[in-house]
Amino acid sequence: MVNELIHKYCSGNEPLEQILLKHSNDVAQRALKIARAHPELGADETFLWEAAMLHDIGCCRVDAPGIYCYGSEPYIRHGILGAEILRSEGLPRHARVAERHTGTGLTASEIVRQGLPLPPHDFTPETIEEQIVCYADKFYSKSRPDVEKTPEQALRTLEKFGSEGIDVFRAWMERFD
Repeated sequence: MVNELIHKYCSGNEPLEQILLKHSNDVAQRALKIARAHPELGADETFLWEAAMLHDIGCCRVDAPGIYCYGSEPYIRHGILGAEILRSEGLPRHARVAERHTGTGLTASEIVRQGLPLPPHDFTPETIEEQIVCYADKFYSKSRPDVEKTPEQALRTLEKFGSEGIDVFRAWMERFD
């Protein structure tokens, strides 16, 4: 199901499809490693893997030529666009992961304060699976698919989202590593 959906929405864009598969697989493997190291969290491993594999499906609709995305929307919207796709496919839980993985999640006040082209809603990870995928995603970039970031490098990428995100990431580091 996962590969079929990625293939369907990449619409023959082989380079994007390969980037998404590589990035998402890296995120999924890290997410599963966390879940297996912390059974006390009670994460649903099957759902976790699927959601990690599909969290960036909205990239097919954004304009990010550096990673072969030739859509019309700004990149910051890839999470909510992915959520729309996944809801249309009957996957509402997966959609929540997609819309909540930007930074360490975005609050309505952050969206308004930064003037982001997103609806002014809270898009913060709530379930353990949403949190794990969001955390695991910070270690991998689609523009540098063969590089795994250190925790310090991942923290630096969060600076643009404000200090709250850094605090959330540090708390996840303590909880998940």
